[in-house]
Amino acid sequence: MSTDTSVDPRLLEILVCPVTKGPLRYDRTAGELVSEKAGLAYPIRDGIPIMLPDEARKF
Repeated sequence: MSTDTSVDPRLLEILVCPVTKGPLRYDRTAGELVSEKAGLAYPIRDGIPIMLPDEARKF
């Protein structure tokens, strides 16, 4: 399982947090999509955002 942090910018424009339906912030350094409102960071694997709450990291 490799981590690739490149994500299509058009995809980032339409993605929302599945928990809050709120906006996501792209953290290029960590390779995650961050939902500040939910306190979750969704991983990006092989360029694909994994938008499952069970896979997200809590912060």
